[in-house]
Amino acid sequence: MPTSLDPIDHRILRTLQQDGRLPNNELAKRVGLSPSPCLRRVRLLEENGVIERYTTVINPAKVGFGMTVFARVWLTGQDEDQVDRFIQEVGKLNQIVECHLMAGDCDFLLRIVAEDLEGVRRFQSQHLARIKGVQSIKTDIPMQRVKDQREIPLSPDTRS
Repeated sequence: MPTSLDPIDHRILRTLQQDGRLPNNELAKRVGLSPSPCLRRVRLLEENGVIERYTTVINPAKVGFGMTVFARVWLTGQDEDQVDRFIQEVGKLNQIVECHLMAGDCDFLLRIVAEDLEGVRRFQSQHLARIKGVQSIKTDIPMQRVKDQREIPLSPDTRS
């Protein structure tokens, strides 16, 4: 169930999504609060799990992972043990940066980073395809990143 947020909470969250390293006094100024109440609100948002963690966004190409692919994975079965085993194995593979259990055609959708196409092939054959229970893998290569938004909208889409 969503947490009840007021307009000030929304301003805090919007501002922190744009710059999570903002010092509290600057955040307070931007959202129209004094530092103490602002810090209290941020702590409450953290305690209530609205703010899960703070992170840094890294350009993958600048650290040697210039290729991103999406892999659709089908398992030989969908029983709980097989799904859990796959999830456990995926958790050990750092090049898989997202993993989603899917409803629909495939069982899992993965976002994988690699240095290049050969790196994708090598990762898939040496790691992903060797996970027990993997029946099939279909890899999709994006041609262009059109949108990569990390900020969560705090109100319905108003197209503004």
